[in-house]
Amino acid sequence: MGSSFLTMTSTVPSDLLGRRILCDTEYATVKYAGSVPPTTGVWLGVEWDNPQRGKHNGSHEGIQYFKCSHPTGGSFIRPNKAHFGVDFLTAVKNRYRMNDEQDVECEKENALVIGKKTVELVGFDSVIEQQSQLNKLVDISVRECAVSHAGQKEEISRACPNVRSINLSKNLLPSWDAVIDIACQVQNLESLDLSENKMKFPSVSITCTLCKLKVLALNRTGVTWAEVLQCAPAWPALEELYLSSNDITVLERPINVLQTLKLLDLSNNQLIDGNQLQLIAYLPRLEQLILSNTGISSIHFPDVGFGCKTKMFPLLQRLVVDDNKISQWSFINELDKLQSLQSLQCQNNPLLGTEKSPETARQLIIAKIGQLKVLNKSEVFPDERKGAELDYRKMFGNDWIAAGGNQNPDKNRPNEEFLAAHPRYQLLCLKYGAPEEGELKQLQPFILKNQLLTLTIKCPDKPDQKPIEKKLPDSMTIQKVKGLLYRLLKIPGSELKLSYESSKMEGKEIQLENDLKSLQFYSIEDGDCMLVRW
Repeated sequence: MGSSFLTMTSTVPSDLLGRRILCDTEYATVKYAGSVPPTTGVWLGVEWDNPQRGKHNGSHEGIQYFKCSHPTGGSFIRPNKAHFGVDFLTAVKNRYRMNDEQDVECEKENALVIGKKTVELVGFDSVIEQQSQLNKLVDISVRECAVSHAGQKEEISRACPNVRSINLSKNLLPSWDAVIDIACQVQNLESLDLSENKMKFPSVSITCTLCKLKVLALNRTGVTWAEVLQCAPAWPALEELYLSSNDITVLERPINVLQTLKLLDLSNNQLIDGNQLQLIAYLPRLEQLILSNTGISSIHFPDVGFGCKTKMFPLLQRLVVDDNKISQWSFINELDKLQSLQSLQCQNNPLLGTEKSPETARQLIIAKIGQLKVLNKSEVFPDERKGAELDYRKMFGNDWIAAGGNQNPDKNRPNEEFLAAHPRYQLLCLKYGAPEEGELKQLQPFILKNQLLTLTIKCPDKPDQKPIEKKLPDSMTIQKVKGLLYRLLKIPGSELKLSYESSKMEGKEIQLENDLKSLQFYSIEDGDCMLVRW
């Protein structure tokens, strides 16, 4: 916070109760104004945002003067210790160095001395220049500038006609009414950040409409979902709404509001359960939903069964569920029902610890959600998807057979329990063919070492590429080899053409054309040379 905001004097307002104040560097809300016997004079009873700053719960010598939400959140201070804030334009001028004192300094600096005579270059037109500077402002940030009110009526609209974006975070705005007094004067306002302002929100409908507002941030404001819906008619064009860290636990279905919303951030709100999400599932344009650290462990789209697409969240493309309590694969299975889901973030969940490695968990998620293109901010390439789906098909092949699965379509009737646990398995069998019995035989650990092949990998068309020696299991499929080569050469597997030369058949090159077959199938032996072209 700039020192200029603290040195300014601010008179004690008449409507003290509910006002936001700044004392040193601590924020508080005025809950009481009056005498506190046996002392004389006026005291302010305040509740600090940081309860460790306080001393009591609003009582003194057995008398309760005001109530606090925390037992040590209250204090009494003298009015002269409280900074009640400044109007919006005063904060803007201070932040962008346009205040009168600096104008005087500017005049001194812009003086030209000719002989003994000083000629002022700025002089009387400094006000006009200041106004010109305000007119040019498009994006305004007055974060932590102690803004508490709008100032004189219509003054903002005259001074800042071209503003599109305002950052009013961490100020002294006491209520949504104070916000409206400012925002309604900015005709073309598109983005507004009100985060970290502890405000009172209205219980009745809003009269002023912010017709062009597209982005609104209300993080750490104490707003409830009901209050959001109460204010939402004032945001008919809103596309992004940020509501992080507001203790929102219960949702309600928006009716005729938020219909233009594309992004909703509910992170760091402890929702009662995942079923709350069904109440916002029909926002028609919602593309991104951020639910990090919301405490959810399950999600369910009851309108359709497995293998079908839900009508809920019809345009949802990106879902963020990091830092939650997701521990069951049924959560991931449900996400495959979403029509448009392409990007998923689900880090720091118990589910990922249930597998042997993070790589295995990633493969399972990719195999279970058919249209996923980005997982945990990492792109899912076609080769990775193919490998993940083939591995998944093989990994659960024995379970599929035990549940009634069969290569013969007429006899293929896996039970409901298997289909619920693996909704995409049948589809993968159609895509790649049902797993053969030979594929599903488990390798014996004690003979694995004898099945490692030492191969020399060469790129005959790229003489600058040095040969690479690798030890690979003979059970490794050509598809997996291409995945390995992608990591080594950074060339997509779909562009790679593989062949090999046998030490026993010098000069003869054998093509490796079937991605699903193993090295063993092609009779590749220890010491052979694999040739890679693209």
